[in-house]
Amino acid sequence: MIFNSVTFLIFIFFVTTTYWILSVKNRLYLLFLCSIIFYAFWKPVFALLMLFSAFIDFSMSLLIFQTTKKKYKKLFLTISLFSNLGLLFVFKYLYFFSNNFQSLLELLSINYTIPLFNLILPLGISFYTFQTISYTVDVYRGFIKPEKNFILYGCYVTFFPQLVAGPILRANEVIHQFIEEKKFNIKYIYIGFERILYGLFLKTCFADNLAPIVDKGFLIPVSSISAIDVWTLSFLFGFQIYFDFSAYSHIAIGSASLMGINFPENFNYPYISTSFKDFWKRWHISLSSWIRDYLYLPLNGLEVQDKSVGGLKINLSLNSKRKTISLFSTWAIMGLWHGANWTFVFWGLYHSTLIYLERKIYKIFNLSLYKNTKIVGLVITLPLAMLGWIPFRADNIEESLLMLAKVAKISEYSYLGMRENVYLIAASSLIFFFCGYIYMQKIKPLLIRIKPILFEYIQIVETTILIVLVFIFLRPINQFIYFQF
Repeated sequence: MIFNSVTFLIFIFFVTTTYWILSVKNRLYLLFLCSIIFYAFWKPVFALLMLFSAFIDFSMSLLIFQTTKKKYKKLFLTISLFSNLGLLFVFKYLYFFSNNFQSLLELLSINYTIPLFNLILPLGISFYTFQTISYTVDVYRGFIKPEKNFILYGCYVTFFPQLVAGPILRANEVIHQFIEEKKFNIKYIYIGFERILYGLFLKTCFADNLAPIVDKGFLIPVSSISAIDVWTLSFLFGFQIYFDFSAYSHIAIGSASLMGINFPENFNYPYISTSFKDFWKRWHISLSSWIRDYLYLPLNGLEVQDKSVGGLKINLSLNSKRKTISLFSTWAIMGLWHGANWTFVFWGLYHSTLIYLERKIYKIFNLSLYKNTKIVGLVITLPLAMLGWIPFRADNIEESLLMLAKVAKISEYSYLGMRENVYLIAASSLIFFFCGYIYMQKIKPLLIRIKPILFEYIQIVETTILIVLVFIFLRPINQFIYFQF
């Protein structure tokens, strides 16, 4: 069951209506059961796998909390991590590493065949695995106490709005909301409906219309496209994946809001970023903060704080060599998290290189002291961030390198290899993004403060237009990009 389907609309209407009729205790059972049904719509057997993973972490967290001996706490934590990462490795990476090892043996002329297990990737396993890991680690660190009610804990792990593609939630952000005494308020419905509608608008009107253009562009032989085409395709895919994934996040946040449950924001207009540090505080915030708190900071031997606001924290007091190794290791793993392909590792190393260079430049020139560097930062960050989407979207490393190489050759800027409307669509997407940012972040708050009555009329017109556009552009169901991760 996916968000941009009639089935989901019927499902969310039923769940929301029933939720507000039931008592708090019974709401837990409703959400837990409906979340399992939601996931089982894809493959029922993998719902059992998810519950098994959840039960392991539930049990180990209780044992960690109950024991006073450090060595046993570490043992129970290790069991939890081994179980989660083991399942993730088997289903997501076993074929990848087996295939690569087989290629290595052939290269060394070793005649041995490794059995390849090309298993179906369980939907959302990367997301719910990271979420349950954070729960167990937070119990181990003493940030939270483990839940004794498995149904309550199960709601945290399986809650359907964020189950498949995030946001990746921390236990202290959401568990307490499931047991709060909340009375029905029409405000919850209004806020939720507005976010869901906006998400469907981004998905159906923008992401789904950009998708075939991007697909056709990447099917063109690299030898037939120019450097301008590479830039254009990088921008087009950059906007496609942004509109697609932010649409999912809007719908997830809106679906939870219908039941009075608040999720943290997952995107904050990343393409207005003035640095790569800023970009990763705005893009997929729940993942970047998770990577920071559970991978990057521990690799640096730093104490992790109880609160997380997103981004990869810079600490100039760290040992320079260790900090550099941690940076590149973190990003290689973060890239591999997105998919079992060397292109994702390349994408991660691309970003780590830019962050590394950015740190050096800022340290040497102390650029943070100058306000005008923000404009320069935006002009530099946006195209380089977009160019980074090439290895993320390309089929292999060779194709990525060939496309990026064209950008560095002046002679490759002398011709165009795609139809004229493709460049116009890329430019229009850029204009829409910045106009949307100005309206949502500048004009809209000003109208609410100065002309609230006028704003209400504008909201009615805006909502009507969005509903009409969603119905016009609604087409046979297109999966969200991040479902494959």
